[in-house]
Amino acid sequence: MSERKFRYVGTRPVRHDGVDKVTGRAAYGADFSLPGMLHGAVLRSPHAHARIVSIDTRAAEKADGVHAVITGADLPALEPRWMPGAEGRVDVRDVAHNCLARERVLYHGHAVAAVAATSPERARAALQEIEVVYEPLDPVLDLDTALAPGGPVVHEDPAPLQDRGELPPNVAGRMEIRRGDVDAALARADVVIEREFTTPMVHQGYIEPHACLAQVGQDGRVTLWTSTQGPFICRTYCAAVLGLDVGELRVIPSEIGGGFGGKTTIYLEPLAIALSRRAGRPVKLVMTRQEVFLATGPTSGARVEMQLGAMRDGTLVAGRCRMYLEAGAFPGAPVFPAVAAAFACYRLDDVEIEGFDVLVNKPKVNAYRAPGAPISTFATESVIDELARELDIDPIDLRLRNAVREGDRAVYGPRYGPIGLVETLEAARSHPHYRAKLGVGQGRGVACGWWINAGMTSSAQVTVAPDGSAVVVTGNPDIGGSRVSLALMAAEELGIPVERVRPVVADTDSVGYTDGTGGSRVTFATGMAVIEAARDVVEQLRARAARIWDVELDDVRWEDGRAIASGGTEHAPLGLGELARQAAATGGPLIGRASLTAPMAGPGFATHICDLELDAETGRSRVVRYTAIQDAGKAVHPSYVEGQLQGGAAQGIGWALNEEYVYDAQGHLENDGFLDYRIPVASDLPMIDTVIVEVPNPIHPHGVRGVGEVPIVPPLAAVASAMSDVAGVRFTELPLSPPRVLHALEQRDARG
Repeated sequence: MSERKFRYVGTRPVRHDGVDKVTGRAAYGADFSLPGMLHGAVLRSPHAHARIVSIDTRAAEKADGVHAVITGADLPALEPRWMPGAEGRVDVRDVAHNCLARERVLYHGHAVAAVAATSPERARAALQEIEVVYEPLDPVLDLDTALAPGGPVVHEDPAPLQDRGELPPNVAGRMEIRRGDVDAALARADVVIEREFTTPMVHQGYIEPHACLAQVGQDGRVTLWTSTQGPFICRTYCAAVLGLDVGELRVIPSEIGGGFGGKTTIYLEPLAIALSRRAGRPVKLVMTRQEVFLATGPTSGARVEMQLGAMRDGTLVAGRCRMYLEAGAFPGAPVFPAVAAAFACYRLDDVEIEGFDVLVNKPKVNAYRAPGAPISTFATESVIDELARELDIDPIDLRLRNAVREGDRAVYGPRYGPIGLVETLEAARSHPHYRAKLGVGQGRGVACGWWINAGMTSSAQVTVAPDGSAVVVTGNPDIGGSRVSLALMAAEELGIPVERVRPVVADTDSVGYTDGTGGSRVTFATGMAVIEAARDVVEQLRARAARIWDVELDDVRWEDGRAIASGGTEHAPLGLGELARQAAATGGPLIGRASLTAPMAGPGFATHICDLELDAETGRSRVVRYTAIQDAGKAVHPSYVEGQLQGGAAQGIGWALNEEYVYDAQGHLENDGFLDYRIPVASDLPMIDTVIVEVPNPIHPHGVRGVGEVPIVPPLAAVASAMSDVAGVRFTELPLSPPRVLHALEQRDARG
C-alpha cells in the first residue's frame, strides 16, 4: 500500500463531545426522564442454584404506588433458537432466561421479578412483599466440580453438543485446531516446558451502571433510551425476547460511561418494556453497583494447560494447549478467540489447541475487551518467557526469531497480510525502557499480544449544510473517541477542517443497520462507510461543478475542499461552501450514503514491557514502569490511540494483580462493590508510556487497524513474568495478590 499523505487524519483535534462531557451536559443512561415516569426495581435470587417452587406477587401489586409487577411467566415462552449476536451466535431463549428466571435461578443475583412504582423507594419496598419459595440445589461453582463425572449439573437438559462422547453435561461447547504431528515434534525438541495456568472471573469495571427508560405508546410501539454498545443488537434482542417485530422498537443510545464489551447484550431493557406495557406509563430502571457485579456478564475464569517445545537455538517446534473457560449459567464463553489467540503470534507447524465452554452457577459471561485472548496469551507468553530463561536467549530475541510475518499462515487459518508484530518487537528492543537498569527488588517482563479485529456491517450518512459544514451520522455509540475519528476521515475526504464536521450518533430509526461498538471495528468498518459516504458527496460536488461550468464530469477534480477544472478549461475553483449554497439550484441537497459489510479487518499486534517492584516481606507489589507498543495501521487520532493503549494496559494490570470474583461455598459473591473488588486507580499506576507503530492495513482506505482490544492481551503475562523475574518463582495463578505471592515466596524459601 503506497504511503498516502494526510492533511487531517493523524492530527489531534479536541473531540467534538469533549465539552459536553467535562461540563456535565452529556446525557447518560440514568439521565433520561419523561412525564409520568415510573421507577423500576428488580428482585434477585439469594441462591446460586435453586428451583422456584412458587412466586406470590399479590401483596406487592397492592403496595403503595405500585403500578406493575412481572415475573418470568409474564414474558413469552421461547424455544431454543440461534440468532446473530454482538460476539457470535446466541440462543434467544438463553438471553430471555438470563434477563428473568423461569423455573430455576442459576446464579446469585439472577433476576426473579420486577416492579414499577411511583418512586425508587416504593419500588424497592414492594420487592420485599414478593414471596418466593425456593428449593435449593447443589451449585456448580468451579471447573473441577463442573467437569467431574456424576457431579451436579447447571441445566437438567444438557446443552446440545455434537460428538459429546465422554464429555460431562456441563460442557456446552468445544472447539479445536490441529495441525501436523505434535507428539513427534515435541519428541525432537531440545526443551519442552509444560505448565497449568488459572485465571479468575473478572468484571469489565465500567463506571456507569446499566440504565434504561422504556415507553410503550398507545399504538404498541416502543421507544427505548438505554446505555448500550449496540442499539441495533439491543433492538434485535428485545424484539426476540418479547415476541415483537423489530419495526415496533426504536432504540436511542445514550452517552455511555464505559462498556469494554459488557454492554453488548441486554439485562434491564425487556423488563422495562414489559413493565411499561403493563403500567401504561414510561418505566426507568437503573442498576446499583452491587447489581452490576451480581447480574451482568464478567469474563470467564479459566484453566489452561500449556505445552511448548523449542530447539536449542530458540526455534519453536510445537505447541499443545487445552483450555476450559467458564461460561456462567448459559453457554457462550469466548472459546474461539481464546483458541485462536493461543499461538497467533508465532510460526508453528505442529499445534493442537482445544477449548471447552463450561457451565457453572455464576453470571452468564459477556465480552471483555479481546474476550478470551488475554487468558490463553497469559499461558503462552509465560511459557515463552520461561523458555527464554532456560535457553539463555533474550526474551525479545526469542520472540523475533519466531514472530509471524506477512505471508505466514496463522494458526487459526488464513495467511497474514502486512502486519506489524516484528516492528513492535524491534521498537521494544530499542526503547530506552528495555535498556534501563532495574532497581533493587525489581523485575522485568515482556509479552506480545494479538487480536483478530472485526469488520461486520456499518452504515453512514454525510450531509452538507448550506454553509459548507458537514454532518456525519452513524449508529455506533462512542466509547473511546470514535466520533472525532470518523469526523477526521470525513474531513480528509471532503477537504474541510475537522471542526467543520459534526459527528452524530443516531438512533435505530435514523440510520441504516450498524453492528455494535465492539471488536475494535468502529474506526475500521464504520470509518469505511463514512469514507464511502463522503466520497459519494464528493462525486455529487464534482457533478454540480460540472453542471455549473457546463463541462464533462471527467474535467472536474476535487482537491483540498474545492472543485478544480481540468482538461484545458478555465474556471475559478468552486469551494464546498459555494457549491453547497447553490445546491438547491443544481440538484437539491447534498447527501451521501453508504452501507457495507466490511471484510475481516487486518489483525493487530502489540508488545508490552513491564517493570515491577516487590516487597518480599509483605508480598505487595507495584508496577513502576510500563510501556505499550502497538501497530495501529494508521493512527487516525493519535491521542485516542494512546488512550486506548493506556486503558487496556491498566485493565490488564488490574486483572494480573488484584481483580477476581470471590465466592463463598454457597455461591454468594462476596466482593460485589468497588471497595472489595479492587480495580486500579491513578495512584496505583505509573504513567504508561506508549509507542504507536504504523504498518498500513491495505484493506482500509486510510490504512486503519482496530486498536481497542489488543492492549489488554499482553499485560497478564508481562506482569506475571516481571513478578517471576524478581521473585525467582514462576507464577501461574492470577491475581498476584499479596497473600498468594507471599505464600509462593515462603514455599521458595522452604525449598532452599
